[in-house]
Amino acid sequence: MTQVNRIAAESRIDRSQPVTFQFNGKSYRGFKGDTLASALLANGVDVVGRSFKYSRPRGIVAAGAEEPNAIFQIGATEATQVPNVRGTQQELFNGLVGQSTNGWPNVETDVMGIIGKVGGSMMPPGFYYKTFMYPKSMWETYEKFIRRAAGLGRSPLENDPDRYENVNQHCDVLVVGAGPAGLMAALAAARSGARVILADEQSEMGGSLLSSKEKINDRPATEWVNDVVSELKSCPEVMLLPRSTVNGYHDHNFLTIHERCTDHLADLAPVNTVRQRMHRVRAKWVVLATGAHERPLVFGNNDLPGSMLCGAISTYINRYSVVPGEKLVVMTTNDSGYQTALDWHEAGRQVVAVVDTRAQADSVLIHKATQAGIRVIKGSAVVEAQGSKRVTGVRVAPIDANGNALRGKGEILSADTIATSGGFSPVVHLSCHTGSRPVWDDEVIGFVPGATKQKQLIAGAITGKFTTEAAMQQGIEAGIKAIQEVGLSAVDVAMPALNTETPAKPMALFHIPHDKKTSKAPKQFVDFQNDVTAAGIELACREGFESIEHVKRYTAMGFGTDQGKLGNINGMAITAKALNKTIPETGTTVFRPNYTPVTFGAIAGRNCKELFDPKRYTAMHQWHLENGAKFEDVGLWKRPWYYPKGNETMQQSLDRECLAVRESVGILDASTLGKIDIQGKDAREFLGRVYTNAWAKLPVGKCRYGLMCGEDGMVFDDGVTSCLGENHFLMTTTTGGAARVLEWLELYHQTEWPDMEVYFTSVTDHWATATISGPNSRKLLEELTDADLSKDNFAFMDWQQATVAGIPARIFRISFTGELSFEINVQANYGMHVWKKLIEHGKKYNITPYGTETMHILRAEKGFIIAGQDTDGSVHPHDLGMSWCVANSKPFSYIGKRGMAREDCVRDNRKQLVGLKTIDPNVVLPEGSQGVFDPNAPIPMPMVGHITSSYWSANLNRSIAMGFVKGGLNRMGEKVFYPQVDGSVIEAEICSPIFLDPKGERQHV
Repeated sequence: MTQVNRIAAESRIDRSQPVTFQFNGKSYRGFKGDTLASALLANGVDVVGRSFKYSRPRGIVAAGAEEPNAIFQIGATEATQVPNVRGTQQELFNGLVGQSTNGWPNVETDVMGIIGKVGGSMMPPGFYYKTFMYPKSMWETYEKFIRRAAGLGRSPLENDPDRYENVNQHCDVLVVGAGPAGLMAALAAARSGARVILADEQSEMGGSLLSSKEKINDRPATEWVNDVVSELKSCPEVMLLPRSTVNGYHDHNFLTIHERCTDHLADLAPVNTVRQRMHRVRAKWVVLATGAHERPLVFGNNDLPGSMLCGAISTYINRYSVVPGEKLVVMTTNDSGYQTALDWHEAGRQVVAVVDTRAQADSVLIHKATQAGIRVIKGSAVVEAQGSKRVTGVRVAPIDANGNALRGKGEILSADTIATSGGFSPVVHLSCHTGSRPVWDDEVIGFVPGATKQKQLIAGAITGKFTTEAAMQQGIEAGIKAIQEVGLSAVDVAMPALNTETPAKPMALFHIPHDKKTSKAPKQFVDFQNDVTAAGIELACREGFESIEHVKRYTAMGFGTDQGKLGNINGMAITAKALNKTIPETGTTVFRPNYTPVTFGAIAGRNCKELFDPKRYTAMHQWHLENGAKFEDVGLWKRPWYYPKGNETMQQSLDRECLAVRESVGILDASTLGKIDIQGKDAREFLGRVYTNAWAKLPVGKCRYGLMCGEDGMVFDDGVTSCLGENHFLMTTTTGGAARVLEWLELYHQTEWPDMEVYFTSVTDHWATATISGPNSRKLLEELTDADLSKDNFAFMDWQQATVAGIPARIFRISFTGELSFEINVQANYGMHVWKKLIEHGKKYNITPYGTETMHILRAEKGFIIAGQDTDGSVHPHDLGMSWCVANSKPFSYIGKRGMAREDCVRDNRKQLVGLKTIDPNVVLPEGSQGVFDPNAPIPMPMVGHITSSYWSANLNRSIAMGFVKGGLNRMGEKVFYPQVDGSVIEAEICSPIFLDPKGERQHV
């Protein structure tokens, strides 16, 4: 297991700690401090995967988050598998098991590789739109083919054994990136006593300095880094987060940081530790010091293993003691390529040539290269690479001054490694997450952050200043500016001594010309991860795609886990050229969270299993348990479903409970209903806007039923709202809709009517509610309250403040059963006490507890709807026969008014809610049954509606149902038929949905 590419030079690895790992079934060795990528390169592994569409062999290109090819499945067992991990970011540990995410039967002999040889014609841009459409019967085959070819990892099939967590953080200054700019910004803020968080995605702080040979204060740069990190660690208000990617930047300086806590230690997190943590940070000020990504150049066969970025090669040499080849050709548009050539040369390997696209470039670094005996070929470019599974040579040819055309055939150079640098792209991703558009800078030859409304500063290479000196100076300035903005006094931070050399001016070049047309030349890859070529982009433009966003979607450029880190600028430049536009005119695509992939575990944190699906209990839950209640889950609550006695069946229990309520008195735990306290001088006006009916004149002490609709006019919730004071209301909602309704109110208040003075507070958990219903409910309650419950003093839809069983209470005379009813609300801690008193005093009336299923039957007997059961997001109040609940004369339009006026909503023959009586009264219609007018119509029969609620009514001694029928309100007495899956047909008569007490006399007594 000789590491053929490992050299003896000093670096950041620890040679005293060898590490054994597996990749694609083979064992290898590395050292502590290696990444999986550096260890694979050290062991001479060339092919690490196959490409997305063409199954071409792919090797490692970069050394950080921008790596497009080394995307692996990590994990020794099924349960610990993690897909799509970048080998350049996965640190090595003993026992690590990795494998390529594609290639069958393996990456070396992928049978789909033949597609790579003819793939340009078989799979052009948009091939999935053009090809996988017909015949429909082949879709399952197409899907398998597409998924197998996708080249991305798979989700594990077993439960994840690790723990994850979320943490909320607050700070004065959040510094993103711990390179020279970020370190100086953090240092400036920390010395002033600010609360600072410094986050960096690498395992160590230092950024580019970890692989640099620069001197700072006449010492190696890494020693300066160690000093600064030590000082920051000593500051009590500073939090250092290595291995932590700031993956999302949201409004109001809210950022999320994905910390990989133990991914570098073992396959399974050690006992009592979390594997990953998501920090949710609210920062007063943010300093973005995210650096820049080096761009590859686009040329023929530039995806061959052995073709890498210049900076990546320097990183592997200086940080990991790995030289990934023997003979190097460098192609560069700027001075960075010369540093790579010098690093390679000093490592004892052969530099065949530095191919500089600039004809007249001159700088200290260039002189160093020539003095070292390195051949420099100016005004030329690598036109194409040669080789099969590894670079074996390159063709170099002279180019014109603008880089648009070749000026000769050139020569063939023997090489196994190509290093390219097309310049640097500032990492603007996070700055774009809040809607800021990046701006093109001709001097930078890249996009830099645009204007923002966030309290945000930028420093370092993200600004387009690529020297260490400029980065440090900007970092100091940003740190001081941030602490001044938070009201702290700045402390001077001295600028360290640096030997900065002025580089030669870079050349703006993205796509290397070829002597053949782009479509005929060897494939020139722009996006390695998604197999997007220069020819593909040109074809998309010829087919009419002119917006860069459309080109992106048509070609898949910048999709996947890569998110355009390497290819986007090159792709935009090629698009601009094809459209005869400038890059600023062409524009850029929009970056969104997440910056790099984040595991679902880190997002969920501890909100899984019992914490993901929490159980909510009312104050009377223990009583329900002790009295044999069966429960159902409603909006996270455990609600009593029914209370069986002895050997009763469910239907027998329901019959007994229904009869008891109508004949004497029943008691229901209604604590779970959503309750929202609404206050403010504009509360009454606000209610009038969110409900369909009027609220301007509702007196104190009165209650009113209301329907709530979306903008489309469709009902999504209902409930009773009570006037507690002139500017004080209590809104009740359905149990399952409480959270959504509160969110809806807040949404409209914050976005549409922020000028209104109104406040919403969820008080669902604060109140316990016992509802007693039935002809004896008044007698029962009179024994326990000081309130006057007489009909004249306490009318239907009134409420009163009183005491019940010695406890302060609100009593509401409202009914969901159609019976004389009282809803008793007390502070939740007293709920059990009042419940037991009601049960105790109600024994003489044969008080009967009933659950949600009985409640459903009782309300259906009265034709009362349940939002979410008798509504499905496609019905408005008029469809429900509830036009009485819509006030079109209100001065201010209510939400949904215009939606109800749409052409489709006012047409004849809409489905309308009606009652249904089966011709055979003993047959209960199954809910969901589809109705037809002609049961003998040929299949497919024209459906005219469906059943929403259907029950056996013990009070009526027959089945009852509610459902939708086309034009149903004008079809009273007509027949409708419901074919069943067993071939039978149930016949029913359309009737009023009010089956019992149509005048409502029982609830008004």
